[in-house]
Amino acid sequence: MSDPVAIGLLLGWAADRALGDPRRGHPVALFGTWAGWVETRTHRDSRAAGVLTEALVLAPPLALGVAATRLPGPARALATAALTWAALGGTSLGREGLAVHELLASDDLPGARTRVRNLVGRVTDDLTADEVARAAVESVAENTSDAVVGTLVWGAALGPLGVVLYRTANTLDAMHGHRTARYARFGWAAARLDDLLGWVPARATVLATAAASPLRAGEVVRTAVRDGRDHPSPNAGPVEAGFAAALGLRLGGRTVYASGAEDRVVMGSGPAPTVADLPRAVLLARRVGVVTLVAVVGARLLARR
Repeated sequence: MSDPVAIGLLLGWAADRALGDPRRGHPVALFGTWAGWVETRTHRDSRAAGVLTEALVLAPPLALGVAATRLPGPARALATAALTWAALGGTSLGREGLAVHELLASDDLPGARTRVRNLVGRVTDDLTADEVARAAVESVAENTSDAVVGTLVWGAALGPLGVVLYRTANTLDAMHGHRTARYARFGWAAARLDDLLGWVPARATVLATAAASPLRAGEVVRTAVRDGRDHPSPNAGPVEAGFAAALGLRLGGRTVYASGAEDRVVMGSGPAPTVADLPRAVLLARRVGVVTLVAVVGARLLARR
């Protein structure tokens, strides 16, 4: 294998599987600190201020990504591996999902409500055990696209620059892309950039979900198209709907956020998730990650022939 980017993606994925997220000085956390520092100085209640802020925040990491992309082969492979490891979140996502399952299985509902906040932005104080399970399954689905597939797809497309671009834009959306009084206009740029960069990965996630669930492949695609389009997020909707079909579950419905309650589209036609469905969702997410890795590395190698 002579493609340094393909080698780097494989090594980065292996590091994430073996080690999980870096425990100290996580680059994404450092980027979040930088973004917060800039925001305190540039925040205004306007879209223009948001555009300026995103440009200022993204400039340094994108410069790093460009520099890494221009490195010679072996160094570029190592840079791609390090950045991919830092950007991927599949192992940590699975651990969080299983931790919520363990708390629910031991009847520790208060603990599960608290732990699931690591995965979701909704209000969890009054959730039942099955509602906690639903929240966790939906988050595992959405974050499989955000934290795994998107990184691999953009890494395969643009090398180290693609990894940095996608992960930083996704992080800014998590920080600024909220429908709250503070971010409704200021966060517009972050939300739209994340929607743009996440469009292809979300559809790739649906296809990978279908490939990882061959007995339900057709239903996965049909449900993603039929139910996902009515979701408020153009990218989370198809992904969650595809997972619902693959798992034989029903996702969506009433969801309460700090900004208020939303009656979201119901996706899939099975029963609502229960505690026992969480390990199944985590296993599906892992299979989707492997399918995506094989696909993007294979595409890189075929393109070099």
